[in-house]
Amino acid sequence: MTRLSSAVRGLITALAALLAVTAGTATATAQAKTEPKAPKDFVALRTVDPTIIQEMRYFTPHNFVGERIDGYQQPLCILTRPAAEALHKAQLRLLRKGYTLKVYDCYRPQRAVDHFVRWAEDLDDQAMKGEFYPNVDKTRLFEDGYIAEKSGHSRGSTMDLTIVKLPAKPTRPYHPGERLVPCYAPKDERFPDNSVDMGTGFDCFDTLAHTLDPRIQGEQRANRLLLKSTLEGLGFVNLAEEWWHYTYKPEPYPDTYFDFPVSWKSLTGRR
Repeated sequence: MTRLSSAVRGLITALAALLAVTAGTATATAQAKTEPKAPKDFVALRTVDPTIIQEMRYFTPHNFVGERIDGYQQPLCILTRPAAEALHKAQLRLLRKGYTLKVYDCYRPQRAVDHFVRWAEDLDDQAMKGEFYPNVDKTRLFEDGYIAEKSGHSRGSTMDLTIVKLPAKPTRPYHPGERLVPCYAPKDERFPDNSVDMGTGFDCFDTLAHTLDPRIQGEQRANRLLLKSTLEGLGFVNLAEEWWHYTYKPEPYPDTYFDFPVSWKSLTGRR
């Protein structure tokens, strides 16, 4: 009787384990099938202009959080088609002057914005402070406007970008744990970037990153104005607090915040 009971118990345990695995697989499959897709007028930038450099920072740990951001499944710039086509026109103008555009971020899913919010609320996590916000108390990130619960990037027509002098030199990868240098340090001291000198690095939480900050003069100011005049002449609007941040107007989705992942799959098999 004892042996039979043991055998029955073993069989029940094995069946329970099998059911758990099956249920987990079914759940994962269901989640994969229900992942939101991009509307049909969203495109990968490289299909519109393959010459624009893409250095998608939030796919890497080299950002103010210090890890890959939720929703960035591939290092891919996705935009609404009107924004991508306008960026292509800007690229043509800059190529004639010996420059190329480089994008750091484009469409950003809401889950990525939520990741930023969680990070900002965790006051103990200040691993990247030395580079990205050395002079800002983390308790002020929301109040000072550096972090918000919604981002224009999630609407698909906003991008973060810079200018690179041709021929473009490669940018070395960031190595987690390496010594951090303030984003407003002189160009030859801060993290290397093949961008022209804009006075600060990308995503610098500092008033020096304000596009027209009067302390930015000479070549640095000229570089910012070159980017600004080129893009504004084609319908882009700059965010005054960030020299790298531009939105194409009018936006196709001015009031919609999307959450499909940054991946090629989001652009295929659309509903």
